[in-house]
Amino acid sequence: MQRNTQLSILRELQRQLRDRVNIDAGVQYRNPASSYTCPDLARKEWETFFRNHPQVIGLSGDLPQPGSFMVADDFGVPVLATRDRDGAFHAFLNSCRHRGVRVANAPRGTAGSFMCPFHHWSYANTGDLLNVPRAADFGPIDKSCHGLVRLPAEEKCGLLIVHPQPDGELNSAELLGDLGPEIDSWNFDSLVYTGETVLRNDLNWKLANDTFGETYHFGRLHKDTLGKLFHGDALAYQEFGRNHRFVWATKNIDALQDLPEEEWDYSQSTGWIYYLFPNIQLTGGASDANLIKIYPDADNPGRSITRVHHYFSAEIMATAAAQDATTKEDVYNPNRTPSISAVSEIFDSTIEQEDYLMGETTQKTAEAGLVKEFIFGRNEPALHHYHNTYREALNLPPLEPVD
Repeated sequence: MQRNTQLSILRELQRQLRDRVNIDAGVQYRNPASSYTCPDLARKEWETFFRNHPQVIGLSGDLPQPGSFMVADDFGVPVLATRDRDGAFHAFLNSCRHRGVRVANAPRGTAGSFMCPFHHWSYANTGDLLNVPRAADFGPIDKSCHGLVRLPAEEKCGLLIVHPQPDGELNSAELLGDLGPEIDSWNFDSLVYTGETVLRNDLNWKLANDTFGETYHFGRLHKDTLGKLFHGDALAYQEFGRNHRFVWATKNIDALQDLPEEEWDYSQSTGWIYYLFPNIQLTGGASDANLIKIYPDADNPGRSITRVHHYFSAEIMATAAAQDATTKEDVYNPNRTPSISAVSEIFDSTIEQEDYLMGETTQKTAEAGLVKEFIFGRNEPALHHYHNTYREALNLPPLEPVD
């Protein structure tokens, strides 16, 4: 991120905190409760945004070395992603060309080749068919035409991006748009994958995304957790086509008023999320990150799955490994460096036990059918943008403003 952009954001956050105001989109919107419950809408979303749309499946650190692989199964197409011995990123349908059995069953690991457990057809991590047992008995087979089905795949700005359809169009530069150079500047490709948390909850996938769309709740819902570290009711926000940047203030920003601008530390004074259409929330960069991938349940609009991948820099890992701070009090004490496991656990539990718990109650209300709409306030522009963007992609009318 350019330094002048950082300073502009810091000035805006300080202004809002000083004047005791939040961001103002100038309009409130009505959001139909049916957007979280309608089966027909859910089917359109599944086909449009998941089975037929590029998917960010991880960061470069998910495939840390030649021979690394990972699988992805949450958007209707089983994917096997690999890094070959030359370091190139590939993606394939995780399916043997003989009878369609999965060739990789572990969620991730290292392998130079993959063997179908059914009849032991084997494939290189470049997708090439290597061996057909008892080929003379099986009959003629052209190995050059029967490798794993290749999927469009690109590694861009430290992101691993795959299109679920072999003939799908994947242009990662277009997908990231003007936000691409900024994401690239954080060196996400240098971060080390440290683990994954899977959250399965009774809320629509868009309600899960809504969790990351405003700071209005920080000082209320999170007053005993994140509220100890971050200011609520202050937001610096910018749209980038279908994507956006969402920045809030840490308590460290209070000290900037006594420092010259050249000493302002953006990373210590803010927290931020990049939203990547349609279902990715990417936090951090530089020294740590969380990739939050949110998927619908294809059979139930009222359920969703969230996969949170955690990443840290090698320097942070070395520092945190020397600490024994693992309690909630340590995590929310800005003067302590907690362990990596503690940071990850609290991040996950805050989402599930605070944010998603609220979303589950909203889901029940929507399903009851008595409340027909919810209201997005003037201080919630990310929610305006997110919902209007997905509606536009489905050729639906935009949200109606509150009179």
